[in-house]
Amino acid sequence: MRPERILVILPAYNEELNIARTVRDILAHLPAVDILVVNDGSSDNTSAQALKAGANILELPYNVGIGAAVQAGFQFAAARDYDIVLRNDGDGQHAPENNRVLLERLAARDVDVVIGSRFLGPRGDYGTPRLRRLGSGILARLLSAITRQRVTDPTSGCSAYNRKAIRLLARIYPHDYPEPEAIVILHRRGLRQMEVPATMTPRRHGQSSITPLRSVYYMIKVILAIVINLLRRKA
Repeated sequence: MRPERILVILPAYNEELNIARTVRDILAHLPAVDILVVNDGSSDNTSAQALKAGANILELPYNVGIGAAVQAGFQFAAARDYDIVLRNDGDGQHAPENNRVLLERLAARDVDVVIGSRFLGPRGDYGTPRLRRLGSGILARLLSAITRQRVTDPTSGCSAYNRKAIRLLARIYPHDYPEPEAIVILHRRGLRQMEVPATMTPRRHGQSSITPLRSVYYMIKVILAIVINLLRRKA
């Protein structure tokens, strides 16, 4: 029996100062995995730094956004017959030891998707701004009601997927509000999901494009989008 083939997807946009260390840290914990950096139209040296650190590169011709970039990674994984996909962010904020926890839980084979939550466990959240946490909490309650199971981190970019989930998300993946809408898509297709504690670390270089006010605006839009989609399906 051949060992499982694991692909780590790292979407990245102008992360030349973070991507090499992110790749090296992941490989230090899981040396047998393949890493795919999906370069989302960066204008800096993200690709060169990722290649130097040992990653494969998928170049997108221009900035298409996080949802389309992640779906391109799933399509790459499906086309090359990977057994498992790990998804992390390219800025290095997901502690690399999270990946082993995700893999161990997925190995039990009673779920199809494992999501790392910064809001579970004592060491996860490094200090999410209050407004962002408030919006995330409201969205989490909505998703918990839809899926009938507890959701605590609806926008987590730290997750693991088996072959069934890979094939689905290669075909159908939301582009506007990817993480929370993906939870709904997976639930409606009958795939089993669960959360485990995940540790986040402060961003080493650069600043996140998600400001507190922008995060609240995002949460309002994604909640409306999910509710409208649910009402359309019932009509």
